[in-house]
Amino acid sequence: MRVLPFGDRAILAEYDSLAETMDAFRTLNAARPPGVRELVPAARTVLACIDPTQISLRAAEQWLRDTKAIHAVEGMSDSVTIPVRYDGPDLAETAEFLGINVDELISRHSSAEWQCAFIGFTPGFAYLAGPTGLEVPRRATSRQSVPPGSVGLAGEFTGIYPRSSPGGWQLIGTTDAVLWDETREDPSTIAPGMTVRFEVQP
Repeated sequence: MRVLPFGDRAILAEYDSLAETMDAFRTLNAARPPGVRELVPAARTVLACIDPTQISLRAAEQWLRDTKAIHAVEGMSDSVTIPVRYDGPDLAETAEFLGINVDELISRHSSAEWQCAFIGFTPGFAYLAGPTGLEVPRRATSRQSVPPGSVGLAGEFTGIYPRSSPGGWQLIGTTDAVLWDETREDPSTIAPGMTVRFEVQP
């Protein structure tokens, strides 16, 4: 782990892998000292935003270095279940790329336990990391408009488009779940560290 400067109100911790970053975020978030206002995870980093009137950058850096990440265990995080209709336009092609049939792809995707690694791309878009064996490339050409609620796969992640936007993920399903609602106290349905499961809908 490397600790890098990030202005006068934040400090950046850099890790070697997604799994290490996810473990670090969960551990740091559970042991956040006064003055660390927010933790923002990404694929290989965790940004610690501080209130310098409560904690110094030096103290925050020491906290980052001293807090040892532990592997997540069942029950450590909040969870949410997302109902999904596996009717995406790329479902059959994605299954063929993986060398399995459509039913097997649906079974693997819906039976897996996914962890929200970070939020990115657009508000409420959760990058969900799960089991190996479902990695697929992005589409060669992105769609100009992906409907809200579209469930896709790309690289090592699955994700749900919270609103209409361009996108290049392989679309395997749709959901009516609202992923982002600015009228709620917590606008995002899924937050970093949460466990997500998908429930097959007809």
